Amino acid sequence: MGYLGGFLVTIRQHGRRNRVTTEYSGGRAWRRDKRDDHDQKIDKPERLHGRHVLNRYEDGMEKCIGCELCAGVCPARCIYVRGADNDPDAPTSPGERFGFVYEINYLRCIHCDLCVEACPTEAITETKLFEFSFTNRRDAIYTKDELLVDDEGRPRELPWEDWRPGEDLHTSGWMRATSPSGDADFEGIVAWSGELGHGVRPPEPGQNERDGGGDD
Repeated sequence: MGYLGGFLVTIRQHGRRNRVTTEYSGGRAWRRDKRDDHDQKIDKPERLHGRHVLNRYEDGMEKCIGCELCAGVCPARCIYVRGADNDPDAPTSPGERFGFVYEINYLRCIHCDLCVEACPTEAITETKLFEFSFTNRRDAIYTKDELLVDDEGRPRELPWEDWRPGEDLHTSGWMRATSPSGDADFEGIVAWSGELGHGVRPPEPGQNERDGGGDD
C-alpha cells in the first residue's frame, strides 16, 4: 500500500460519518442543566454487573436473612455481614434472623456477582449503574441503609451516583437469567420471587425467541 496509503486509511476513518464516541460528561451536564441531548449514556447489556442493592419482598420485608454466605464466597473479601435474631412481634425478614449489619467496600469489589449466585433468598443483586465514584474512602463503603431499596423498591440514589430515568428497571436481571443453573429447560419460566415496587419480573426470553427463530 505504501507509506502515504497507510495515512489515507486513517484519514478515511475520521469525520462525522465514522464518529463512534458518545458525548458524555459523567453526569455533570445532566445534573446542571437536565440536558439529555449531549450527555447520553450508551445502552448497557442486560447482564451488566453494577452497584449492588438489597431487595425486599412485595410486602416490604427484607430478603436478607444474615446468613453471611455472600461474605464467605466473596473472593475480594469486600462484604461484611452480621446477622441478628428477628423480633417476634415486629420481624424484619420472614426468617429467624435478618441482616443487622451489611457493608460492601467498593474499593475492593470486582463485581464478579458470586455474592448474588450464593444468596439463598435473592436478597442481593446488582443494578446496571456503573457510573459512581468517590472523593473519600468512607463513601466507598456502602452500608445497609445505602444498599437497601427504598419504600417503593427503588435503589437509593446517592450524591456521587449518576442515575438516569429507567436505570433501575433491569435490577436483578442478570441473576434471573442465570438462576436456573444454565438449564435451557427453564428459560422463559419465572423463577424469581416478587420484589417490592416491581412485583414478579418477567423472565428472560428463551434462546429461540432471542435469536428470532421459532420452535424446532
